Amino acid sequence: MTSSPTLTEREQARRIAARLLMVRIEGTRLDAHTRQWLRESGIRAVCLFRQNMREAQELAQLTAELRALMGPEALIAIDQEGGAVVRAHWLPGPPSAMALGAAGDPALARAVGAAVARGVRSLGFNWNFAPVLDLNNNLENPVIAERSFGADPRLATPIALAWMEGSLAEGVACCVKHAPGHGDTHVDSHRALPTVAKTRAELEALEFAPFAQAAASAPAMMTAHIVYPALDPAHPATLSHPILTGLIRGQWQYRGVIITDSMDMQAIAGTYGVGTAAAMALQAGADMVMALGDMAAQAASLGAMAELIAAGTLATAQAQERVARLDALARRFPCAAPPYLSEAADQELMRAAWLRGLTAWRAPRRPAPGARLRLVVRADAASDGVSEAGLSGSELAAQLGAHFDVATTVFDDPEQFDWSSLPADGRTVVLASTTRKRYGPLARARFTPQLHLALWNPFQALDIDAPALISYGHAAGALAAVLAWLTGQAEAHGVHPCLGEGAHT
Repeated sequence: MTSSPTLTEREQARRIAARLLMVRIEGTRLDAHTRQWLRESGIRAVCLFRQNMREAQELAQLTAELRALMGPEALIAIDQEGGAVVRAHWLPGPPSAMALGAAGDPALARAVGAAVARGVRSLGFNWNFAPVLDLNNNLENPVIAERSFGADPRLATPIALAWMEGSLAEGVACCVKHAPGHGDTHVDSHRALPTVAKTRAELEALEFAPFAQAAASAPAMMTAHIVYPALDPAHPATLSHPILTGLIRGQWQYRGVIITDSMDMQAIAGTYGVGTAAAMALQAGADMVMALGDMAAQAASLGAMAELIAAGTLATAQAQERVARLDALARRFPCAAPPYLSEAADQELMRAAWLRGLTAWRAPRRPAPGARLRLVVRADAASDGVSEAGLSGSELAAQLGAHFDVATTVFDDPEQFDWSSLPADGRTVVLASTTRKRYGPLARARFTPQLHLALWNPFQALDIDAPALISYGHAAGALAAVLAWLTGQAEAHGVHPCLGEGAHT
């Protein structure tokens, strides 16, 4: 008969568990309640989001407070992938992964990864949850799309790993994601639990390939909340011992940090509950559990993890091995906030990189200088919870209006918009797509622009029967590239890394 853990054993287990937990916080400064929670719990890892960021000086102060509170082995993380997934929006805006895939130049990707790292490190971050290694081989994927470097592992992986090399050289840890592959899903795991029902041989040949190659050098790897029946029909990868321990630790011989994706995502929280899932992830082989729910959910996760260790279900020695891997990560990439001395040069690099990826689809023809355009665009593009908000119709109209005579028609729902209502006034009709969501059947059948500007999801170019200019994003650098093409100051030499078409084909 096993005796119950003593109070001292429980306290020790809780201290260990706290070293394995990442949380989010509210606001742009540490309030007394949050400060007390972090200090008393012993948590040393925080991920910050847009809600924590208004401007550089305030954010640097917040990360400095976190470093002082959490100690020299603090881990302060950010999602600064590029494209629409950036949190510190005032830093030079990096191209999306697919824009770099379209450029096809590992040296360019390495330079961009290094510039991203210089920016976030200057703000006090030592961990960036990028790059995405998912191969977007499903054109209907609702959450990856342009976040992927491409669909072919032979082409996408060298570019993604070059991006990572640039970041590591500048002192910021990367975290490749979402292992073992989120590219072939119809479901967003933020909202439900996806399944990828491929054979193991199919997975090995495609989805697993970038992660297996990255295993030798990636400091950290983030798990996917996806069921792969060929490996484990009962559990998603995040909670699967055959995947985290068998595949990633065993077959791939990975020795870095394994961190879960956010456990408050519906695929996990809605199916298992956050506390139960946190304990299951540790049992499966995760080193760090990302508990990004409210403080009650964080406490539930911490309690379940501590109980797992205290009860001996996860041996203390195994838990300490996980702590040691995280300690080593923090020592290799210490938190600091050095001055950002290359911001102007990095801004120019990002603009040049966006232009390198610009892709012409079906031989688009630019309008004549000062031409009369009819811009058809959504009024606004709200955040989908993963990406930042898209470009507003008025902002795009203003930028185009500096070079052309622009009349604007806005719509809310493309499936309800009556394309035939556009006035027959002789203007060149330009559709601008400013969201990630693909078009539905009615829009596909009815929309007939003369030029399509695909400013976010590159696969929207497949939905509309028109020549298109694909930018893979809507950041300032992307729009500058689009305007340079429209005004004849630049060409579009990118090659779509999933479909293969480009200006020079």
